[in-house]
Amino acid sequence: MIPPDTAGPAWSPYLVGAAIGVLSWLTFYVSDKPIGASSFYAQVAGLLGKLIAPRRTGTLTYFKDNPPRIGWEFVFVAAIVLGSVIAAVTGGEFTNEWLPPMWVARFGDSIALRAAVAFGGGLLMAIGARLAGGCTSGHGISGTLQLSVGSWIAVICFFLGGIAVAIPLFKL
Repeated sequence: MIPPDTAGPAWSPYLVGAAIGVLSWLTFYVSDKPIGASSFYAQVAGLLGKLIAPRRTGTLTYFKDNPPRIGWEFVFVAAIVLGSVIAAVTGGEFTNEWLPPMWVARFGDSIALRAAVAFGGGLLMAIGARLAGGCTSGHGISGTLQLSVGSWIAVICFFLGGIAVAIPLFKL
């Protein structure tokens, strides 16, 4: 059943969940790598570092073992963005709005505030993903699929952290 406040017929979460599971199996089969996106951010930082300070970037331990390059992680994140647009358009949910009504009701109509909060939240998520040894897709999809105890603990913490932030942030 589609909630009455949505813009249109969203994709079935059951179908999408099954498709993500199949994608994960295929990723392991074809590349012997788990699905994950947090290493993308490190790779982008390394590519930028090679442009701005190549000698310094070359001395960093992480980039000695993982030279900055456009690899499968980069393509994976680009495909996520493209897939999101396709899903929004075909699911009737493409709204082209900068500020959702819930945001405006709680925080006002400042696009700059929304951008600053989104950037800050993304930065914190990237740092947290690197500290946790993986992101929500790495732990939540690939790690739990492999029955990794660490990934299950990380996923539980993701949900608890999300709830702890969402309740005071959006309680009107």
